[in-house]
Amino acid sequence: MPAWLPRAMVLALALYACFRLGSWAFDQLIGLLINVLIAFFLALAIEPAVGRMSARGMRRGLATFLVFLAILIAGAGFVVLLGSMLAGQIVEMVEEFPKYLDSVINWVNQNFHTELSRVEVQDSLLHSDWLQKYVQNSATGVLDVSTTVLGGLFRLLTISLFSFYFAADGPRLRRGLCSVLPPARQAEVLRAWEIAVDKTGGYLYSRGLMALISGIAHYILLVFLDVPYAPALAVWVGLVSQFIPTIGTYLAGALPMLIAFTIDPWYALWVLGFVVIYQQFENYVLQPKLTSKTVDIHPAVAFGSVIAGTALMGAVGALIAIPAVATLQAFLGAYVKRYDVTDDPRVHGRHQRRRGESLFSRLRRATRDPASDDGEDAERPEAPGPRPRG
Repeated sequence: MPAWLPRAMVLALALYACFRLGSWAFDQLIGLLINVLIAFFLALAIEPAVGRMSARGMRRGLATFLVFLAILIAGAGFVVLLGSMLAGQIVEMVEEFPKYLDSVINWVNQNFHTELSRVEVQDSLLHSDWLQKYVQNSATGVLDVSTTVLGGLFRLLTISLFSFYFAADGPRLRRGLCSVLPPARQAEVLRAWEIAVDKTGGYLYSRGLMALISGIAHYILLVFLDVPYAPALAVWVGLVSQFIPTIGTYLAGALPMLIAFTIDPWYALWVLGFVVIYQQFENYVLQPKLTSKTVDIHPAVAFGSVIAGTALMGAVGALIAIPAVATLQAFLGAYVKRYDVTDDPRVHGRHQRRRGESLFSRLRRATRDPASDDGEDAERPEAPGPRPRG
């Protein structure tokens, strides 16, 4: 056995053990890493507001606290407003449910010639097996729901704390990161940080603008249909559809449909049709234009980045994919060498044609046999001129 073989085997086993340990640690910490990533992008989003307030003489920690307090007050007010509205509508629906049930039973009796009554339908529903199983499953699932809610609150608290530290200690964090890099690398890191702040702010600006347009459009529809709580529902649709990726559109449209159904079932269909049509308009017309202007990336790249982010990290990846790709594209664009494009008609999508040449001549030249050309050149007489002396 060679002398180096035992040491190589020990080194290979140690490397494999380190790889397995690193994989296990990464699997255990993936949730924390995603929370830190979300907090970092949230800190980048509020960086402009915190920077302006600190530039006017306010302490950076106090400025960050005021920004977070404003966000908390706005979010709490929105949740309380929608909660009170939803609770009132649920109470009204429960009180009006017997009338809805009577109207449905009368329609069924008239069209299908049956003799159903509300008492029989209620008794059959109350004593049905599926209702009893549903109640049992709901009772056993209360603990799971409570655990999920507590886990969501803990995750929200973790993201808030990390984002507060990133925003409040932003200059200190940049100095600490640059202190371990040479001067040339320090300039690149600071430039990448600045680009990330600009792109993240532009992305949030585009989302806020689309939320405003969506809220106004749905507000006009709800006022036209005379649906109650139209302003609150419009704000709900605008915010939820833009800032909750993938399923935000369905969550945003479900609540107005439910409220409209309490007024008239046909109103719910009108709301559903409008939500579907507006979503197509937003996906194919509004969002590509606004995203390309504020984030400065191609609409196809934006769409592909959202799909890739969703496949890699789910809803979180879909939310941060566009600012991340925009930052990477802007940063790498400074290191890609570009050249002046030649003035060729083919660059503009036009084929170059010879002037004064007809279509018949071009077809004849394209279909002519090269062998015949050589033969014609061989049989062609020479031009007159002086003969060489020999």
